[in-house]
Formats: sequence, C-alpha cells, structure tokens
Amino acid sequence: MKNILMTNVGFKKLKKKLNYLINIVRPKIIKEIIEARAHGDLKENSEYHSAKEQQSFIENKIKQFELKLSFAKIIDITKIPNNGTVLFGSTITILNLNKKKKITYRIVCDYESNIKKKLISVNSPIASNLIGSKINDIVFIKTPLKEIKYKILKIEHI
Repeated sequence: MKNILMTNVGFKKLKKKLNYLINIVRPKIIKEIIEARAHGDLKENSEYHSAKEQQSFIENKIKQFELKLSFAKIIDITKIPNNGTVLFGSTITILNLNKKKKITYRIVCDYESNIKKKLISVNSPIASNLIGSKINDIVFIKTPLKEIKYKILKIEHI
C-alpha cells in the first residue's frame, strides 16, 4: 500500500476514532456477546448473532483505521514554500466561469473530506484537476452532464 496523505488534524481525528472503537465500542460489544450467551441456545439467539455481526464490523473498521494510520504521511502545508501552485493541503479560491460564482475549498485526504465544510478530497475530480495549477489558470472539469470552467483566483498554504 502506498502512503496516504493526511493533514495533522486528519491524523489526530482518525486516531481519536480508532481509540474510541478500541476502548469504548469493542468492550461494549464484548459485554453484549457475553450477556447474549448467558441466554442459552445460540442457534436461535438473535441478540447473540446481532452482537457478533457488530463485532465483526467493528473489528474490520479497527483494522482499516490502523492500516490507514500506519501508511499515513502527514503533510504540514505551512512548511512548504508557497510558490503559487495548488498542492495537497492548499486552500484555494476559484471562480466557476459558467455560473460566475466564487467558492473556496481546502484540499484534504479522502478521510477528512466534507463538502459542507468546503473540504474536498485530493482524489475528487475538482481537486485532482486543480493540483499543480497556478493563480489565473483556467481549469476544465468534466462532469457527466457538462464541462465546467474554473479560474484560480487565490492559493493559500494555511
């Protein structure tokens, strides 16, 4: 597996979620399994089977998070000289030339992305087309319905 780019904030959030699963959720499910076993016959014990399913789901989540953290490469954008190029971690203001509308995004890892907070994944169509671009560049983004033109107005490394 290759490195997974993350901001320090994203790394800490993922670590916090992992700790929550390990220290809170896992023990709770184990307790539920023990209680369900006490009810006797496991063949028709829906509480037991439900708890075992939850356990399997949580254990898989824990493995996923541990794997992501083990391959995480934390990028501190503030330590990268701002040469006016869009990079992972950049905060960019772009103008949708089709709608004449400005929008600001920050390019983050998949795990951190949240469109409501204007955090877009580095792997999203918009970000992947913007990476490497400079101020005043025109970038074309193809969508299933049309092609959208964006002009890069501002690039910040904050």
